[in-house]
Amino acid sequence: MIPGARVVLLGRQGSGKGTQCTRLSRHFVVPHISTGDILRAAVREGTELGRIAKEIIDAGRLVSDEIMVAIIAERLERDD
Repeated sequence: MIPGARVVLLGRQGSGKGTQCTRLSRHFVVPHISTGDILRAAVREGTELGRIAKEIIDAGRLVSDEIMVAIIAERLERDD
């Protein structure tokens, strides 16, 4: 693995992305960042963006790209 490299896995539900990401994360000792996990954590923790996302989800709508990008940006600010 190249230092500082980032890997993005894309695929349909059930295709094994999470399984492979967990394995790669453990092998290379890097964080596994999943947008679904980040969204659920923001809602669970009650962050400002999490509360906005929860309202949208509870209304049966999809969270906008703008909100997801902001939630992801918050996660990427963590030093791990």
